[in-house]
Amino acid sequence: MEEIVGVINNIVWSNALIILCLGSGIYFSIRTGFLQVRYLKDMVMLLFGGESSQKGVSSFQAFTIAISGRVGTGNIAGVATAIAMGGPGAVFWMWSIAFLGAASAYVEATLGQIYKQVNNDQYRGGPAYYIEKGLGIKWYAIVFAVATIMSTALFLPGVQSNSIALSANTAFGIPVEWTGAFVTLSLALIIFGGVKRIGRVAELVVPFMAGAYMLMAIIIILMNIKEVPSIFALIFRSAFDLEATFSGIFGMAVAWGVKRGIYSNEAGQGTAPHAAAAAEVNHPAKQGLVQAFSVYVDTFFVCTATALMILFTGQYNVVNPEGGFLVEHVPGLTIGSDFTQAAINTHLPSVGSGFISIALLFFAFTTIMAYYYIAETNLSYLIGKKQGKIYLYGLRALILVATFYGTIKTAELAWTIGDIGVGLMAWLNIIAILMLRKPALLALKDYKEQKDAGKDPVFSAKKLNIKNAELWD
Repeated sequence: MEEIVGVINNIVWSNALIILCLGSGIYFSIRTGFLQVRYLKDMVMLLFGGESSQKGVSSFQAFTIAISGRVGTGNIAGVATAIAMGGPGAVFWMWSIAFLGAASAYVEATLGQIYKQVNNDQYRGGPAYYIEKGLGIKWYAIVFAVATIMSTALFLPGVQSNSIALSANTAFGIPVEWTGAFVTLSLALIIFGGVKRIGRVAELVVPFMAGAYMLMAIIIILMNIKEVPSIFALIFRSAFDLEATFSGIFGMAVAWGVKRGIYSNEAGQGTAPHAAAAAEVNHPAKQGLVQAFSVYVDTFFVCTATALMILFTGQYNVVNPEGGFLVEHVPGLTIGSDFTQAAINTHLPSVGSGFISIALLFFAFTTIMAYYYIAETNLSYLIGKKQGKIYLYGLRALILVATFYGTIKTAELAWTIGDIGVGLMAWLNIIAILMLRKPALLALKDYKEQKDAGKDPVFSAKKLNIKNAELWD
């Protein structure tokens, strides 16, 4: 089975997908006038604007749901894996895909808002909705919805729960089956409460978990502050094959940096538009900018913190594609969160394993929670306004089983299956947003014109001649 999964993963994650992700990020950055820089102040200000309603959540709640999906095991184990497979230079390519991906994140989130609709008294939206309503290609929308349900309910939860279980076993000796049962039961209590409960939990847990992790990282960075210039120099040299130790793995650095960057920040993958569409705002571009900022939080803050902790302390290995290791600083450690645990233990002995285990519990658990919301949104798209409680209960059962099973399967298989899920969604969504770019670009232009006129931007689809966006008129 592992061989079959590996072959499928290599097909999905060929160089074509890496080029597509980088190319679309560059294209949208140019077309939006590099909104990543020009609208940074707006991103922060809009984060705390707006309130929830009977049909939708607030901008901040939608942001935290999206962050729940973005900030997960990819920020701890994923960064370590990128360094192990591509060297320190992979970190630079994670930054690159995040910077470029912020423009893609704006486009997909804005489209999610423009083409959202009300199903069972709740805002619903996402790629399936804007593919059908914006492109008018029903079969393509159905393919995306089915692929997303399979990915977020079956393929991806196991990556998160596997990391939680292995970390808890390493830190506290807890059997993986016990951890699996605890995580699965906790998830059941939340997802049976619906999207509003998910929003409330995310609003409370996400700021706490990200803040605690960043505080630990800042402490270690301050303890190594004199080494900051040399570590950044190492990252940049390695990224362009200029570091002798890591020469010859330029392709691996790019591939693993982009792959783990997309897995972590999810820009262009098609997951964040689901949360963005649930927000109660008066202009789609507002939530698009908020979601662009969430990419920065994920990669520039959390992923960079993990990378610096690992590289400062030298607690990492780098695989030689031809066999063995180019660097083996920590013999016996596997690729994954072990590197991060070892890095923290270097400065704060006996703290690292426990802290990372708890951090992974919060990071990965909230990600599974976000996965469920995304899967439910796509199920809602497929069944429409019909009362499909039996389908809903079936979906909940599927994600709970996948979550528990993920804790007992091998880490390598879990990650490979998860990569397939991410890759499939990215292929389908990036092609869609490239085809449907015009409404998102019109929305940004309209937002800017109203802001420049001193107004609080209010959206009218009819004024911009955008069809099938009935909620906005």
